[in-house]
Amino acid sequence: MRIMALVGTRPEAIKMAPVTDALIARGLTPALIVTGQHPDLDPAAYGLTGEPVHRLQCQGMPDPRAHAGLVAETVAPLLATNCDLLLVHGDTSSALGGAMAAFDLGVPLGHVEAGLRSFDRANPWPEEDNRVTIDAYASLLFAPTDTSAANLVREGLSGEIHVTGNTAIDALQRVVGPLPQRSDRRPDKPKLLVTCHRRENWGTKLTPIALALLDIARSGLAQVEVVLHPNPAMADAVRLFLAEEPGVTLLPPLPHGEMIAAMRRATVILSDSGGVQEEAPALGVPLLVLRERTERPEGIASGNMRLAGTVREEIVGEVTRLLTDAVAYAAMSSPTLPYGDGHAGPRIAAAIEDWLERHLQAEERLIA
Repeated sequence: MRIMALVGTRPEAIKMAPVTDALIARGLTPALIVTGQHPDLDPAAYGLTGEPVHRLQCQGMPDPRAHAGLVAETVAPLLATNCDLLLVHGDTSSALGGAMAAFDLGVPLGHVEAGLRSFDRANPWPEEDNRVTIDAYASLLFAPTDTSAANLVREGLSGEIHVTGNTAIDALQRVVGPLPQRSDRRPDKPKLLVTCHRRENWGTKLTPIALALLDIARSGLAQVEVVLHPNPAMADAVRLFLAEEPGVTLLPPLPHGEMIAAMRRATVILSDSGGVQEEAPALGVPLLVLRERTERPEGIASGNMRLAGTVREEIVGEVTRLLTDAVAYAAMSSPTLPYGDGHAGPRIAAAIEDWLERHLQAEERLIA
């Protein structure tokens, strides 16, 4: 039985690597499809292995729907001749394109990180639509938490649902060791680590976020470190606001290990990233989410996250509260594992092997 794993972005590669490793350990080496959405993506740099590696030339586009269509068209010939199960991860346009092609060709689909829901098509857009569509196409739905599995059950989907944990925690554990663990925050001036890249925070939404960071830096409350996104338009917009501010340090895009190290040094994190929402609770670093709602509510329930939104005054208020109220800070800085225990990859691989065996047996019965 031939398995293929499709990725297009750095986060997809990081989170798919524990799955491919676990499959290889079971003698089920998958082929890799690298779509080119992030054109400089080297899967080996993120520990993602498979054989062979098929590289497409589907670079990211301003219109994510058009990009998904391009991926679907380009990947279809591979799936038609070489694939009994396609694995995709998350909610990118690459994942959607792969899912669309698999559905059209009747190729079974496995969705890693299934069932996440914000219940708002505009936040995040197009990711919310993407994951709903991918889940509807999938034969195997690997839900990271009971909450995400319940979302899938509520929707009455036909695919098999497996609660596995999130592979982001497997990847984090590879970097820092056994989880959970406390960060290595230093006792000097507080550090506010910031990432901001989601499409819904582009354009005018960035202005109040940037002004809030200026307020915090100029107040002397914390040293602000902003990790720039590889998207040059987003990075340039951040530089326009913050490049000349002495209380702000702009960092280049960081590899996964260096990003985790920066998170562990931070006193508080301010971010709109899904991956950071998964990692911060396990590291015990309080996280304020630059969004109005989240598809990862487990971190809020554990007490490690709060929604800060995108209003200037509310962001400043939330950061100030955390950095001046020792009780509030302590309540958010105890490490927890709301997204899994670091063994999602092996659980997913075991479910895939079982499914393949049942699938093969069913085909043999039909032939007989």
